[in-house]
Amino acid sequence: MRAIKLTLWSFLAGLTLLWLLADTLLPEPLNYFSFRHAFVQYTGVLAIGAMSVAMVLATRPARAERRLNGLDKMYRLHRWLGIAALTVAVVHWWWALGTKWMVGWGWLSRPGRGPGPAHGGGAGGESLGHMLRGIAETVGEWTFYAVAALIVVALLQRVPYRVFRWTHKWLAVGYLALVFHAIVLTSTDYWAQPVGWVLALLLAAGSIAAALSLSGRIGRSRRVSGQVCSVTRFDPLRVVAATVALAPDWPGHVPGQFAFVTVDRNEGAHPYTIASAWDPKERCVEFVVKGLGDHTAQLQQQLCGGTAVTVEGPYGCFDFDDARPRQIWVGAGIGITPFIARMKYLARHPGGPSVDLFHPTTDHDPAAIERLTRDARAAGVRLHVTITPRDGRLTPDDIRQAVPEWREAGLWFCGPVAFGRALRRDFTGHGLPAGAFHQELFRMR
Repeated sequence: MRAIKLTLWSFLAGLTLLWLLADTLLPEPLNYFSFRHAFVQYTGVLAIGAMSVAMVLATRPARAERRLNGLDKMYRLHRWLGIAALTVAVVHWWWALGTKWMVGWGWLSRPGRGPGPAHGGGAGGESLGHMLRGIAETVGEWTFYAVAALIVVALLQRVPYRVFRWTHKWLAVGYLALVFHAIVLTSTDYWAQPVGWVLALLLAAGSIAAALSLSGRIGRSRRVSGQVCSVTRFDPLRVVAATVALAPDWPGHVPGQFAFVTVDRNEGAHPYTIASAWDPKERCVEFVVKGLGDHTAQLQQQLCGGTAVTVEGPYGCFDFDDARPRQIWVGAGIGITPFIARMKYLARHPGGPSVDLFHPTTDHDPAAIERLTRDARAAGVRLHVTITPRDGRLTPDDIRQAVPEWREAGLWFCGPVAFGRALRRDFTGHGLPAGAFHQELFRMR
């Protein structure tokens, strides 16, 4: 999380610094309209810059994923950039249009304009420039309304995923319209300076990303076909474990990674953690799906032997790679899946740090617990199961009591974000180094 915040604020600060090298918020003479002109330029650069990076991150670039420690972190930065772009764009919109409205209402008096261009060779070019600016302003205004609405829809968790997916794709069209708006209305002096060069690169990269999105090419090179070969149902948990045989193009994965799985093209791809270790001889992966919403509930009924699927990935950096002599794993609810994959890997490749796995769960299925116990025994992992209705909530003190050497451990968490945040705050407050806490932010919206 700290890396995400640092990246976001560093980008905004860097773009601000470049802008200050080209302009100022204290123009001479300083008055409302001179400040307004500079401030509209500044907010416009920030808004389109943040949106450009958000567009690029939406293409799931592999290098950015590694630098940000996983696609889950990268999508969190994508989300924050979208919020930042919307916030700054609202300010930009008000200073641009609100001023015109206040002049119309008689609250402000526009300063007198200089003499118009003399009739001659330059008049046609000047007239074309005014016409382009008028078109760009209109396009920018109406696109802002549409994009703002689409971003708000994307932020509403109650909106069904298929609706989110369809509306989110239209953001690429809105972005391209805003690129036109930015090119025409950005101060011409900027393009000959570093802020203009960086802005041009951002607009070009964002436009390419928008084209990839609209053409459906995002992640295409990492997709392989697959077929469900077995399904195991755990009805008390509303969970289905599906084993999928993959085409030879699948590159393999490490425990803790996830993939996007498409069963229904109309619904699109959904992310699921891979709950199995990779064996190139068998070329199968297992996904564990819990019925948490409309799609996952329907998917449990759809999945059966022979179902054709498309799998894209692998993604993620939740790879259990640290140099500490012990590890504490906390897999809350369906967050147990990356730890299942790691245990299956350790059963085949013994060794490494001593591990304690804590699995708090509200629902209880003896068959699922027995399966988890077998995996833990084969991997040499100490398993601690907490059935919340019976045992109460798992607390940080419970973990520390069970693992007295917790200060030497790396803590790996996957589960509800709020629970993970509370664990991080408690353990780091008791002396665990912040870098020893690893959390999978498995939330793609």
